[in-house]
Amino acid sequence: MNNIYRLITARVVLTLSFLIGGLSLFAQPPGGPPPGGGGAAGGTPPCWEPECVPIDSGLVFLIIAGIALAIRMFYTQLKTA
Repeated sequence: MNNIYRLITARVVLTLSFLIGGLSLFAQPPGGPPPGGGGAAGGTPPCWEPECVPIDSGLVFLIIAGIALAIRMFYTQLKTA
């Protein structure tokens, strides 16, 4: 019975340490002024050109991998049934 309490305590402590430690990963340094040279009001948006958008061919590879995984899972389900 004592081992069960130790195991539960260890799991709770480990889970809480990951949750609390993960909060620091969301921190970002403060940003500067927008790159368009605009001030507080009436300036250009921070960056709307296509080179500022981080969607490249990696998204295409991710979609292809997802489709391939879905086909494989569907095939194995048909094979086992």
